[in-house]
Amino acid sequence: MLVVFPLGLLLTAVVFDALTLLTDAPIWGTLAFYNIAAGIVGGLLAAVPGLIDYFSLSGRARRLATYHMLVNVATLLLFAVSFLLRTQWGTQFVPPTSSLPEALTIAGALLLGIGGWLGGHLVYVHRVGVEPEDRGQAATGDARRRRIA
Repeated sequence: MLVVFPLGLLLTAVVFDALTLLTDAPIWGTLAFYNIAAGIVGGLLAAVPGLIDYFSLSGRARRLATYHMLVNVATLLLFAVSFLLRTQWGTQFVPPTSSLPEALTIAGALLLGIGGWLGGHLVYVHRVGVEPEDRGQAATGDARRRRIA
């Protein structure tokens, strides 16, 4: 559940950046700035249990998790550079003088989609981070009947 917040915050920042480019209204850039800050913090927090899961994996799941981790680190780096370009020495928001910060968030969003797909594949196909069913119930079919009902 920790990935939902940074995902939503960072994607919303991209929407705000698109509105900044379309309207030239500075409010959208300010909103994107704060969404990026919160999204980076959330992404770093979500990485902690992901890293714990990573060390328990092997085989194909470990290889996919490595790609997932590298893509997500690159994503956070793109958003972090975009964030820093919007600040004055990292202390306060300053409207950017070029569209580079917005371009970085768009590139970050593309990587975010790839990282999200890889993460979904790890969860839904390889069952990473998913609690296994009770084997006794699964053998008798009770768990399946309960899910259907």
